[in-house]
Amino acid sequence: MAARQTYLLIDLLSVFVPFVASFHQKSRFYRKWPALFCAISATVLGYGLWDLWFTHLGVWGFNKSYTVGLNIGNLPVEEVLFFICIPYACVFTFHHFSTLFQTEKFTPGLAILNYFFIGVCFVIAAIYHDRYYTVATFTLLAILLLLANFTKPVWMFRFYVVYALLLIPFTIVNGLLTGTLLAAPVVWYNSAEIIGFRLLTIPIEDIFYGMGLIMVNVSIYERVLHKLYQNAPSTCSTDHLPITINQNSSKNQPG
Repeated sequence: MAARQTYLLIDLLSVFVPFVASFHQKSRFYRKWPALFCAISATVLGYGLWDLWFTHLGVWGFNKSYTVGLNIGNLPVEEVLFFICIPYACVFTFHHFSTLFQTEKFTPGLAILNYFFIGVCFVIAAIYHDRYYTVATFTLLAILLLLANFTKPVWMFRFYVVYALLLIPFTIVNGLLTGTLLAAPVVWYNSAEIIGFRLLTIPIEDIFYGMGLIMVNVSIYERVLHKLYQNAPSTCSTDHLPITINQNSSKNQPG
C-alpha cells in the first residue's frame, strides 16, 4: 500500500541534514539565508509557473497515492516544496564546497565547455522539437550557458564540479520520485513528450532540468551575496560574506 506521505518525506529528508547543519558554529549558513531565499523565491515562481503549465498540458503528472492531497493550483504542495528543499540542499553543498576548493576565474576552457553543452542542447532540442519537455529543458539550459559565457561568473567551474557530485543524491531522490524501488512513480511523464532514454527510471531530461534549476539558484545567490558585500558597512563581520569575495578583497589590502 502506498503511503500518502511519500513525496513529502522525500522532500523533507532531502533538506534535513543541510538545514540542521546550517546552524552549526562552523557553518552559520543561516546567515546566507537572505541571498538564498531571494534565489529560491525566484525559482519557485519561474519553475512553478512552468510546472503548472506542463501539468495542465499533461506533459507530467502526480500520483495521488503518494501525496497528502493539498494542492496549489494543479500542483501538489509537495511539488512546490521540492523547489524549496532541493535548491536549499544544493546551494548549501555549493557554498561549503566553495570553502574547500576556490576558483576565481572564468577560463577559456570553461567557455569551450559551455559551448560544447550549448551545441549539444540545441542539437537535441532540434532533433526532438515535437517533445515539449525535451525542447523546453535543453533550450533553457543552452540559454543559461550562453548567458554564463557573456557574464563570465567566477563560480562556474565550482558549479560544474559540485553538480557532478550532486548527481549521486540526485539519482537517489529522482529515482524514488520516478518509481525506483516503488510500486509506481510519484511523478509520471508522458512518453510522447520525452526522448525515452532513462537512467534507472529517471528521464534523461531530468538531469539537464536539474542542472538548469541549480544553476539559476547559484547565480542569483552569488549575485545577491555580492551586492550585500558591496553595501555592507566596514564594521560588519565577514563570516557571513562569500568566501571568494573576501579573498579578493584581502588581496587588495596593503601588506
